[in-house]
Amino acid sequence: DHASRLLRPVSVLSHVGNRGLEVLAAVYPERSHDAVTPKGDREALGEPNAIIAHREKSGIVLSVDTPALMAEAERIDVVIEFAPQVGDFVAVDEDLFLIYGRGAIDESKLRGAVEFGSERTMEQDPTFAFRIVVDIALRALSSAINDPTTAVLAIDQLHRLLRSAGLKHLHTDELRDRNGRLRAIVRTPNWEDLVHLSFREIRRCGSDNLQVVRRLRAMFDNLLRTLPAHRLPAIALELTLLDREIEQKFPYPEDRALARLGDPQGL
Repeated sequence: DHASRLLRPVSVLSHVGNRGLEVLAAVYPERSHDAVTPKGDREALGEPNAIIAHREKSGIVLSVDTPALMAEAERIDVVIEFAPQVGDFVAVDEDLFLIYGRGAIDESKLRGAVEFGSERTMEQDPTFAFRIVVDIALRALSSAINDPTTAVLAIDQLHRLLRSAGLKHLHTDELRDRNGRLRAIVRTPNWEDLVHLSFREIRRCGSDNLQVVRRLRAMFDNLLRTLPAHRLPAIALELTLLDREIEQKFPYPEDRALARLGDPQGL
C-alpha cells in the first residue's frame, strides 16, 4: 500500500517539485535584484582561437564544474565558453569548449570538468524539473487518458517552481574573476525559457478544458501580484494568449465567462 501510494501522480509531482526547488536554489542562490540584465562581453570576443571537441562516447551533459573552468581560464589568461548547455545531448566530435585567447590549454582537465550520462538529471538542470511536470500534465490531458484533475495537480507544482524562479536572480551566462574580467561562459535558462516551458504546451493541449484554464488563470493572477515588475511582461503575454484560446474554444458566452475566472482548484 505504501509503495502504491508513492507511485500516485500526486506523490511523484510533489517529489519532483521539491527537488526542483532545491535545484533552483543551488543554481540561482541570489534573490532577484536586477530589473535589466546588463549587456555582456560575449559578442566582443569575436571568433574563438581554439575549439575543443567532445572525444568520448555521445551523451547528455549532466553537470559542469564551473570553478574548474574558471581556474583554468585564469591560469592561462583566456576566456572559456562551454558550448552546450546542461541537459543537451552532445555527439562525438561536436564542439565542447570554445577558447578565446592563446595559451597552453590542458584539454584533459577541461573535459574532466564535464559529467555525461545517458539521460537528463536535475543535478544542475532546473528546466528538467519543469519538463517532467509538464510531461505529466500533457499525458493527463491526452485523449487516451483525459484526466484534467491530474493536470491541475501538475500546474500546482509549476506554480511553485515558477514563483520561486521569478524571485531568483537569473544571472547572466558570463562568469568573472575577482577583478571583474570575463573568464568563462556557461549558458543557463533565462526567465522566458522557464515561462514558455511552463505554459505553452499545456495551454495548447488543455485550453478547451475548464479546469485547466481556470487553474492557469489563478496561477497568472497570483504571479502578477507577487513577482517583481520586470518578471511581469512575460506572464502578461501568456495570459493574453490564454484569452485568445478561450475565445476560440468556448463558443458560448456563459462558458467564456466561467473560463475567465481563476480558481486554484480548477473547478
